Amino acid sequence: MWTYRNPVRIIFGNDAFASLSSLIAGRPYALVTYPDPSFTDLTSKMVAAAGHPVLVIKDIAPNPDYKLLQVQAARFAGLTAQPEVIVALGGGSVIDSAKAFAAASGDFSKVKRFLEAKEGEEDLSSIPIIAVPTTAGTGSEVTCWATIWDEERGRKFSLARENLYPEVALVDPTLMLGKPYGLTLATGLDALSHSLESIWNINANPVSARHAVAASRAIIADLPRLLSDLGNLDLRSRIAEASLNAGLAFSNTKTAIAHNLSYPITLGWHVQHGIACSFTLPTVLRSVEGIGGFREAALKEIFGDNLSQGSDDLTGFLSNLGVGSHFTDHGVPHNSCADIIDEAFAGERGKNFIGSKESFLEAASKTGVLRLSSA
Repeated sequence: MWTYRNPVRIIFGNDAFASLSSLIAGRPYALVTYPDPSFTDLTSKMVAAAGHPVLVIKDIAPNPDYKLLQVQAARFAGLTAQPEVIVALGGGSVIDSAKAFAAASGDFSKVKRFLEAKEGEEDLSSIPIIAVPTTAGTGSEVTCWATIWDEERGRKFSLARENLYPEVALVDPTLMLGKPYGLTLATGLDALSHSLESIWNINANPVSARHAVAASRAIIADLPRLLSDLGNLDLRSRIAEASLNAGLAFSNTKTAIAHNLSYPITLGWHVQHGIACSFTLPTVLRSVEGIGGFREAALKEIFGDNLSQGSDDLTGFLSNLGVGSHFTDHGVPHNSCADIIDEAFAGERGKNFIGSKESFLEAASKTGVLRLSSA
């Protein structure tokens, strides 16, 4: 028996941003976005159509962190009345921050208590969110969780609540034009990781697998082309749709071992998230050959019948994009790898993985990705 559910209303298409005012529908709203000039222009268009927001938060960090979220959430407490909807206009960090604000009710300490002690859920609020992603990668516009970082103590949390699914995901590929090479690469690989992680996952189901296959095949085919032609709207649209499919896949499964491996690498070596969670994908793929069932069938739809060859092909795909598949390629020394791997497999996302630590280590050893003897 399996189930699949995603309650988010999706609106997708070029110039879909013009419908944002009708989605706000006269409700008092808060805006969460970035301070960059392009977002200032978009904000001006939104204000002209929907009126002024009751609050604007635009000092969003790339990895939403405890300290800043505490300050930002407190701004909601200073309002005479809470907004009836939050518009999140930006990338994954904006949408994740908006989810934290929606739950905090002006007091981020309530969210911290829930994250750390799993207590006080009844004290958390729920403000509807309209998510308007401006990058293709996060998938946060169709999930019910947000990644929250405590950089001071080197920790990462997932704020997961059913009522954090956005009310609407408004996906307009024209908003993604002008994004630079590095951001396009990292977000595209993040989406690829989401799709593959949803397949080698104990929570996978046939519907999530179909979304994942569609996403993976599109990213592998079209991301290199987009990176060579960043102004191509058709390719932007294809990658945006692929990212959305990846989000619909892992919205039901969460991520798995590649993401758990990535978190300490992002915290400790400042490797961008999309790169940190994707460079181990070939090793993970090699390690799950023979898992059988619809999961292996899905992987073979993407990579062909020989998954070992598929792993080599995926290594080549990443290499051609300038992303190495060894830990040391990203500044992670061999003597740190054993601890990273042990902690990753012991963590929540590691436990989602359908494979084993032993099979991962064997695959890493065969390809020279890892030299644990140096640890």
